[in-house]
Amino acid sequence: MTLDRAKPLMLPIGALLAFEGWARATHLQSDSLAPPSEIVAALAGALADHSILAATRDTLFATFAGLAIGSFIGLALGIAFGISDTLDRLMEVTVEAVRPVPSIALLPIALIALGFGYRMEIVIVAFACIWPILILSRAAVRSVEPRLMEVSRVLRLPAAQRVLKIIIPAALPRIFVAFRLSAGIALIVAVTVEIAINPLGLGAGIMLAQQALRPDLMLAYLVWIGAIGYALNMLLTVAQRRLFGRAALSGDSL
Repeated sequence: MTLDRAKPLMLPIGALLAFEGWARATHLQSDSLAPPSEIVAALAGALADHSILAATRDTLFATFAGLAIGSFIGLALGIAFGISDTLDRLMEVTVEAVRPVPSIALLPIALIALGFGYRMEIVIVAFACIWPILILSRAAVRSVEPRLMEVSRVLRLPAAQRVLKIIIPAALPRIFVAFRLSAGIALIVAVTVEIAINPLGLGAGIMLAQQALRPDLMLAYLVWIGAIGYALNMLLTVAQRRLFGRAALSGDSL
């Protein structure tokens, strides 16, 4: 690792070392804090007994399933609204009225309709993922080079072929940015649902650790969630650069 790449790590590592020293010097006794060394030990224990891995599987399943469903619905609506000004105007009030509703506010309705488990969590995650995909894909479709649309009209391409051959390839770099944004939202919402009500996954693990008065394990779950989110974003960023090259930079500027 070069010095330039190591510099961003110096501040958090220094802060952790300082907190570790303070916690040891004061013999920290807390229901919400633990020395970093104990957090690392708790994380290692949770990995060794596979409890955190099983919780990760449950959370990621709901995250990716909700992301897939929400992305499909949001992309379909975004393309439709981007192509048709009339449809966009007709749906503007409905979209702007529903979009600000917090996804977590749907918990009581989803619980009554679907009960505990994956289905409820997936539905709420999907609802949260629809809106960034819809808004950004609609903007991406409207930014497609007008001459490409003129070519499609000259060639008399059917609407479906126009979307598949002209619109989606031209807008895909910016659509991928929306997908990257939605992936982070999906993980946040999935964990939040598990903390609030759903007895599975990493969020439930945090609550169980808190109820057992294990701040080291509770914080270990938080560190693990942060690592998963960072890794997911890095994978999508690398994929974006590999797939789109310089076009990825213009997508990031959306």
